[in-house]
Amino acid sequence: MLSIVQHDHLAVKSELKLLNQVQQWFEQFCSKYLSQLGWSESQLYRLNLALAEGFTNAVRHAHGALPPETTIEIEVSLWIDRLEVRIWDQGKPFNPDAIAEPQPGTLQVGGYGWFLLRRLADHVVYERSTDGKNCLLILKYARENSQ
Repeated sequence: MLSIVQHDHLAVKSELKLLNQVQQWFEQFCSKYLSQLGWSESQLYRLNLALAEGFTNAVRHAHGALPPETTIEIEVSLWIDRLEVRIWDQGKPFNPDAIAEPQPGTLQVGGYGWFLLRRLADHVVYERSTDGKNCLLILKYARENSQ
């Protein structure tokens, strides 16, 4: 059974201005651990963009009606074969299946973030925990994907 190689955790308030702090924390983790394991710049860029999209969605949508002091927690777990990013928020439940995927050449309000997340990562899962928190799991495998 594979075990976690590295793990880190960050808790921040629900404020968009903290996105830079979140991305810098993630970039430091990546430069310290992923680069030496052969992860490409393209993979790291895609992960950072997915993290930014997940964080901003949590701030804007999940915590939009909550006080800015409401915490968003982010966990990064590096395994030998993959990286998992979990973004925990305290907003109302969300049904990603209810979002229609934008059709090429059409304009619609909303749905692009979820669409983008699924294109950037190898696997994206949204779950509601028993303690009433939402978890967005963003998974990227170490092997280079043909995307």
